[in-house]
Amino acid sequence: MTSTVHRTCPLCEAVCGLTLTLDEGGHVTSVRGDKDDPFSKGFICPKGASLGRLDEDPDRLRRPLIREGDLWREVGWEEAFAAVKAGLDRVADRRSAAIYLGNPNAHSMAGALYGAPLIKALGTRNVYSASTADQMPKHVASGLMFGHPLAIPVPDLDRTDYLLMLGANPLESNGSLCTAPDFPGRLKALRGRGGRLVVVDPRRTRTAALADEHVFVRPGTDAYLLFGIVHTLFAEDLVTPSHQVNGLAEVREAAKHFPPEAVSGRTGVPAEVIERLARELAGARTAAVYARIGTCTAEFGTLAQWLVDVLNVLTGNLDRPGGAMFPKPATEFGVRRRPYQVGRWKSRVRGLPESNGELPVATLADEIETPGEGQVTFLITVAGNPVLSAPHGARLDAAFGRLDFMVSVDPYLNETTRHANVILPPPRMLQSGHYDFALLGFAVRNYARYSPPLLPLDGQPSEAQILARLAMIASGLEGDLDEFVIGEMLRKATETPGSGVEGRDVAGLRAELEGETGGERRLDLMLKLGPYGEWAGKGDLSLRKLLDNPHGLDLGPLEPRLGEVLKTASGLIELAPPQLVEDVERLRGKLDEDPPEIVLIGRRHLRSNNSWLHNVGPLVGGSNTCTLQINPADVTRLGLAGEAVVRSAKGQLTVPLEPTDTIMPGVVSLPHGWGHAGSSQSVAAEHAGVSVNTLTDESTIDVLSGNAVFNGVPVTISPTGVIIAQ
Repeated sequence: MTSTVHRTCPLCEAVCGLTLTLDEGGHVTSVRGDKDDPFSKGFICPKGASLGRLDEDPDRLRRPLIREGDLWREVGWEEAFAAVKAGLDRVADRRSAAIYLGNPNAHSMAGALYGAPLIKALGTRNVYSASTADQMPKHVASGLMFGHPLAIPVPDLDRTDYLLMLGANPLESNGSLCTAPDFPGRLKALRGRGGRLVVVDPRRTRTAALADEHVFVRPGTDAYLLFGIVHTLFAEDLVTPSHQVNGLAEVREAAKHFPPEAVSGRTGVPAEVIERLARELAGARTAAVYARIGTCTAEFGTLAQWLVDVLNVLTGNLDRPGGAMFPKPATEFGVRRRPYQVGRWKSRVRGLPESNGELPVATLADEIETPGEGQVTFLITVAGNPVLSAPHGARLDAAFGRLDFMVSVDPYLNETTRHANVILPPPRMLQSGHYDFALLGFAVRNYARYSPPLLPLDGQPSEAQILARLAMIASGLEGDLDEFVIGEMLRKATETPGSGVEGRDVAGLRAELEGETGGERRLDLMLKLGPYGEWAGKGDLSLRKLLDNPHGLDLGPLEPRLGEVLKTASGLIELAPPQLVEDVERLRGKLDEDPPEIVLIGRRHLRSNNSWLHNVGPLVGGSNTCTLQINPADVTRLGLAGEAVVRSAKGQLTVPLEPTDTIMPGVVSLPHGWGHAGSSQSVAAEHAGVSVNTLTDESTIDVLSGNAVFNGVPVTISPTGVIIAQ
């Protein structure tokens, strides 16, 4: 006997619908794309096809572990939670507590709903996440320009006539801060209707190979290139903003210092190409500029992200069909009452500014190692592996060993969780409900889909229950966290004009909520209050409607909505926020610097997502290997063969070489998330690779956002066996 069930894939940002076949024992026997999903329409990638293998990975932890010296003891849940409470009770000052939230939290319903209450209950400002190793520059730039860090415009892929893409490789990443199932098909459709795709990247990626044009650019110089385009728009009178803005004159003045002929030497992009890109952007019927992780994880990441949307504004393509538009997610509710700010507090040791309530993960080791008031001695990690994903991971690895107590919510014993005193494993993915709260806020078409649990929990607490229990331990309170949160949300909604429920009775509204779990009831509440919800009076969306439509609901194309999204104090787009304009001087000061001889960049793989998919056999091997891509001219020039030693200011690695003319000379590329030597994960250990973050430098960050710098890292390359004088 078999059964067919439907599920949203939780393994990347594309939110593809899956059709799964389960045998009578609940084992996945096949995975196909869900052809009835109105958004993904049957698209599937190798990660989604391997969901069953990942879900049933025999190396996944099933019960909590407590570490006793170098040994691990499997325990019951009550004993594990008691150990957590005992460890936290020893923390006299909550300023000594810290929390790290990893990338999978964005793909988890529990992570989205229970992360914030856990942080609040922990009562600390030492909050770290994968965001400052990835996307924080975009949040900061959007917050300063539009008044909200989640007001991130995405390219209207299905209607644009011209797409300029920098530092992104969606044919292998499936998209990022741009939720678009079948990104490859959408790009092919763009070209098929006569549109033009231009990709700017130090590598000729699979995406670049698909494009009409690929432009090589030196890593870390995207802000110079974008400023050169802005300069040309002003110089040739091609600026046509479609909205009122503050700061147009300031942007024009700043751009004067970056003419194409000046930035060409820094970027490696010919001046005539820069000028042509500006004219093409301005002349296209509709156009959008989109940039991702390659531009974020660089020294001037926030300036680059700012200039992306400066270009969208200056060419009249912001908030218009075919341009860069703001999605309307089904769970959107609430008004930001305070102007967006960064640097509301600073880190204890290095004085680095807070962004979005977080401190840079690049300074976490400082906070653990440095004695004094507020030294971090207690740490919770949730679904993250910062030893492999944070800069200078070797230092962080050693720092974790100095903690007094550490708790990890994670399904694996890995490079980070091996330092924990207690590991609390969440259940299998198919035992958990799924709704993409975060990712649908970046979707290129408005859409909603909920996947209820497909398998029973069999006595194990859900991930939501684990995080809620940790929050209650941290707060010292008793009771039902979900009911408290629901009550607060309803109270605020009944006091908010225009919510659709203002003045209504909280208890009566609570009685209308449906759901088998607290998480489902909270989802029902958010859907009913959202822009398509039955309480808002603008639709009939609810949890019940999503349950009745298991393939998902198409909520329509993106529509102009800048007036709803804009939360700046002025009510206008702030085209020249003072913090950004001030940092332009730092950019200008490095314009004439000679680039390093060789720099290191990262690399995405279609069958990988950081470190957490490296224990699935079908996803490891083939093109998904840990090699150093290098231009053949550099191989010859440096006398290399087979493998080489890569050295940076922080460490060195011996890595197999992969000579290829798809990478520009003077640049080498090593993928992210490897380094599993000695791992208890059997498949990962067989394909260990090396950690690129042995080489990256935690002391170098994007100043405005605190984001780590992983692209443009200066390195030297030498044959193995050659001793280099230090």
